[in-house]
Amino acid sequence: MNSPHEHLPVNDNYGPYNVNPDIHRRSRDGSGANRTALVIHTIADIAAGVLGLWILLYLLEANRGNVFVGFVHGLADWLAGWSQDIFTMDTEGLRVFLNFGLPAVIYLLLGHGIAARIRRL
Repeated sequence: MNSPHEHLPVNDNYGPYNVNPDIHRRSRDGSGANRTALVIHTIADIAAGVLGLWILLYLLEANRGNVFVGFVHGLADWLAGWSQDIFTMDTEGLRVFLNFGLPAVIYLLLGHGIAARIRRL
């Protein structure tokens, strides 16, 4: 390094400037979009899974005093809060199935649809 304008070696991570500026540029292969789509897809699947689990626990008459059952019920109530009492029938099991099943299907459709749209970007 005889001249102050010479570049530092490429493997020098502590250099005063970036010798290879292309390293930090955004990838154009869609990996960021794929990652985002996967996150949305996964969140929708988890939400639908929690709602489905609550329907199953309810129909199998799980012990509501159990901590896990209470947690799943609370989470399912929160996820399906916007759809509660859309269906008001006399059969309690059918009412729970429809009031929690509808948001599960909507979360799946929206989540997978949005993820597919993001992947196409």
